[in-house]
Amino acid sequence: MPAFLSAAAVLLACSILSARVKTPGTPSEWWKKAVFYEIYVRSFQDMEGGGTGDLAGIISRLDYLQDLGVDAIWLTPCFPSPQVDFGYDISDFRAIDPLYGTLRDFDRLVRECRRRGIRVVLDLVLNHTSDQHPWFKASRASRRSPKRDWYIWRDGKGEADPPSNWCSLFGGSAWTFDHATGQYYYHYFYQQQPDLNWRNPAVRREMVDTMRWWGRRGVAGFRLDAVDNLLEDPALRDNPVLPGKNAFGDPNMETRHNYKLKENHGILRQLRQVADQDGLVLVGETYTTSIDELQSYYGTNGRKGLHLPTGYMLAMEKTLTADICRRHIAEMETLRGWPVWTLGNHDLPRAVTRYGDGVHHDAIAKVLGALVLTLRGTPILYYGEELGMGNNDPRRKEDVRDSLGALGWPNAKRRDGARTPMQWDAGPAAGFTHGTPWLPVPADAGLRNVEVERKDPGSVLNFYRRLIALRRESPALREGGYQDLNPADPHLLTFARTHGDERVLVAINLSAETRKLTVAAPALAPAASRAKVRLATAGDPEGPGLPETLEPYGVVVAAFPQPERGKLVPGPTQYEDARRIAGILGGCPPSPSAPSACPSW
Repeated sequence: MPAFLSAAAVLLACSILSARVKTPGTPSEWWKKAVFYEIYVRSFQDMEGGGTGDLAGIISRLDYLQDLGVDAIWLTPCFPSPQVDFGYDISDFRAIDPLYGTLRDFDRLVRECRRRGIRVVLDLVLNHTSDQHPWFKASRASRRSPKRDWYIWRDGKGEADPPSNWCSLFGGSAWTFDHATGQYYYHYFYQQQPDLNWRNPAVRREMVDTMRWWGRRGVAGFRLDAVDNLLEDPALRDNPVLPGKNAFGDPNMETRHNYKLKENHGILRQLRQVADQDGLVLVGETYTTSIDELQSYYGTNGRKGLHLPTGYMLAMEKTLTADICRRHIAEMETLRGWPVWTLGNHDLPRAVTRYGDGVHHDAIAKVLGALVLTLRGTPILYYGEELGMGNNDPRRKEDVRDSLGALGWPNAKRRDGARTPMQWDAGPAAGFTHGTPWLPVPADAGLRNVEVERKDPGSVLNFYRRLIALRRESPALREGGYQDLNPADPHLLTFARTHGDERVLVAINLSAETRKLTVAAPALAPAASRAKVRLATAGDPEGPGLPETLEPYGVVVAAFPQPERGKLVPGPTQYEDARRIAGILGGCPPSPSAPSACPSW
């Protein structure tokens, strides 16, 4: 927006457009106002000294999460497992792995979370089981086993020739030959993770019963893993082969026949019906490439899909600029569903490492927090992001714990670096364990940890705490309308959030240089000069008014005072300014001669 437009016109445009704000629905839709926090259970807190995190450790840190402002914790799988894929190979869906504790520990965790106003969301792997699950053991025992059709067994095309050319995401063929029964079984991931046959109604019933079983234990919902893999082409047609090879040496191919089949959405709609009946929320692991594709996971034609499909479109960007961010925000604002904002998870390199420049580490960590916590939708944080934790990648192949990283070494070190222990203090193992941690603690843990950052008012941790608290008390930040206030600025992302009479301005400098803040600057109008800074990375300036500049990767969040009743009476010039602003924002405010000219109102 040109700097010469009056702040009064900005306020007028925001007032007009706020009539179209999308607000959360029924009180039961708690997840629309919640801050989610992913806990990689192995790496959060170890109470037993074995070097691996456990449920008792999470319980011991619930006060920290409550103080941070977390509303829901997403636990990575803690079911019994051979740990080939660190818990994503499940051998019993209705128990807790002794590595992490017991069902009694889990029940206590739910109770303690409830006392603090925190909900528990479980990571549920629908697509596959471990090859050590009793179902698969029965299935491979005989071709006539009642469980045979619970998995996908097929004859090969010929001797030593699998049923199709499909490749595993983790390298090699997606088919493994079973000598005992003379057939191949299908696995999209490791061969120790055979895919369930979701075309079998018995499988669907069992997984629905599992969801309800955990729901009765107090779980608030599920993060559904690998929902794009539930169904495969029953004809097993070969995938088209593309030029080149991947990191595992397999031919590149278009996964047309065993990934993202449209039929998957029918299953998700059925699961949504169950979830709504039982008051559960469904978060979906979805990686989408367009807003239309993301929209399909919410449901179509009145048929509801997932509550919160993750999409990860912003997280897949290699760089974050103001233009890239505003494009994603504008697209997300068109969704017919509740947006999800997240930049990290246990499968991705940590966001501050991906987007860092090696110089402004903490400042960039704060920018990333501001991006997900000041937009309409549900933010999902990954443990340690609030500290500015970066990747700690293994330096030698023999140090790799993730077998996927060993397979791809050194071109694809994969996931160990983003899964290192939570950094609690400057002591041995960063306070994570009194034993030897399952992954090494980063060298900067002595300076970047909860104990140190709590004492530093300017730390990443205290920035997150204050911003989450501000979000909690601000309907505008949680659910208000969005207006881009400076769409031509390549460096500053500046926008207004509006809800009723509340007006909040957010400005984020996505560059490594100090930039002038020209939108609604103090000298433009009395309203702007009386704006109150609620949060700023440079420290809250003394007195009212916005700062004139933003430091490299700086953030400011400010509240505008409401115009006194009867004081904001738009004349022709103010109407023109408001129309120009709303034109930038995509609105259609009235003119003095045609006050109801916009039919969408």
